[in-house]
Amino acid sequence: MLVELKATTTLDEHHFAQIINYLTAYRFQTGLLINFGQRSLQFKRFIKTI
Repeated sequence: MLVELKATTTLDEHHFAQIINYLTAYRFQTGLLINFGQRSLQFKRFIKTI
């Protein structure tokens, strides 16, 4: 599993594309994007299907 940490005000499509590229490059199946930049913790799980 790949874990990517961010400290930004918002997560956008750029961040999503980045973790998908990391999953492909490192040949991982699942990834977790965690953002500490907002008042409450924000996270999103990614699963590579192909």
